[in-house]
Amino acid sequence: MRSHLRSTGCNDSEMTHEDLDHIWKALSDSTRREILDMLRDGPRKTTEIVEQFPQLSRFGVMKHLEVLRAAGLVKTRSTGRQRINSLNVAPIRQILERWISKYEAYWSNTLLRVKESAESEVGVKKKSKRERA
Repeated sequence: MRSHLRSTGCNDSEMTHEDLDHIWKALSDSTRREILDMLRDGPRKTTEIVEQFPQLSRFGVMKHLEVLRAAGLVKTRSTGRQRINSLNVAPIRQILERWISKYEAYWSNTLLRVKESAESEVGVKKKSKRERA
């Protein structure tokens, strides 16, 4: 599997749709998200990650780690016979900046209209109650 992210260090101006597809694919699996959550707390040895998933074989966990590496979400370095895995948040930030943030203004405006509508409805009900009293 080609990983443009791995070779470029996830440079925003060089990201392709294929790179984004690899990131979304990696994030779509709950086991891989759990691995990323573990790595958020700090680097972990591969053995430590494997131990957190007793329902999976070592090979299964390694496959998940490879998908995360190919997406650029995990960086791995070798220290002797140990492999230390760490989180690389840059690809997630790229998704936020290139895709999710495009909808931020839309949802902010929509939520503001809902709030204003609800507040005006409450104001009308309060006014109606005062008039009846």
